[in-house]
Amino acid sequence: MRILDERPSIVFRAPGDATAPAPPEARGLERDAVRLLVAGHNGVTHAHFRDLADHLAPGDLVVVNDSAVVAGELDAEPVTGRPGHGPVVLHLATPLDDGTWVVEVRTAPTGDRAVLDADGGDRFVAGAVTVTLTAPYPYAGSSPTGRGNRLWRARIDGPLEDHLAAHGRPIAYGYLPRRYPLAAYQSVFSTRAGSAEMPSAGRPFTPQVVTDLVARGIAVAPVTLHTGVSSQEAGEAPQPERFSVPEATARLVNAVRDGGGRIVAVGTTVTRALESALDRDGRVVARSGWTERVISPGDPPRVVTGLVTGWHDPQASHLLLVEAVAGRDLSQRAYDAAVAGGYLWHEFGDSALLLP
Repeated sequence: MRILDERPSIVFRAPGDATAPAPPEARGLERDAVRLLVAGHNGVTHAHFRDLADHLAPGDLVVVNDSAVVAGELDAEPVTGRPGHGPVVLHLATPLDDGTWVVEVRTAPTGDRAVLDADGGDRFVAGAVTVTLTAPYPYAGSSPTGRGNRLWRARIDGPLEDHLAAHGRPIAYGYLPRRYPLAAYQSVFSTRAGSAEMPSAGRPFTPQVVTDLVARGIAVAPVTLHTGVSSQEAGEAPQPERFSVPEATARLVNAVRDGGGRIVAVGTTVTRALESALDRDGRVVARSGWTERVISPGDPPRVVTGLVTGWHDPQASHLLLVEAVAGRDLSQRAYDAAVAGGYLWHEFGDSALLLP
């Protein structure tokens, strides 16, 4: 695993009951009725996501991720001969260019903990599909806990696509009281299948929110970044991810910057994609491929000047990106206000708009 040299500098204690227990629709709310904390030069404002356009200006650009979530979680059994090991949950994070996959082995039945005592050569079966761990991914070495490897490169044999279609589930980590269908993990922009986990910052958008933005002269443009599995441990760097910035979006970003407008990224995924598509002059260009870019206060963004995001756990690597965009003081004020105000965390939770 790659271990980050930097650590988030903001300090907060997320309330124990802060996880959103279900999608807003299952709680009697519309998608765009989740809360929106707006933090900027004028202080902190409490609103709702449907009010997003009220807090932006004509000439701004909102960049969204059009990646769609795939069913990447499977129940599996270890091949006979591994005493003391029972059923596991496999998280299929990312298909690699050589046909292998990035896989995480987690505890059954909910996937709430990583299995750190797996080893190269271990095999698991899910129906007619066999998953064989071949090497740690992306780099050999211990996890931040000092033992084991969380992510593995794996060879997969058998009808994986068919098995996922019949038995796959959206990746989950056991903190929700029940499961939700794949449709609950898609945004209105989800058109390109490939994300292991939901690019959740875009989930509260509705057609009405988009209409309000465009009607006020605020443009909306897409990029694609297919997410891997989250960095579950403090200090672990984000893994390489597949991305694409189309020509039309690149031109629009440059035009908005030239005109003095703000580039507001919807989520850490969009920020990572845009900041991975710069030429030597700092202009955004059409680009596709793999990004290993880690955005942090020590290596800050050059394009993104505002961020729509959910709320991240203390010491999560995503917080480094939040600090890099918003600055430490604004990030600290936002998180202090979110904790005090009872905002909800995780993929079905509330949102923030950070405008440094």
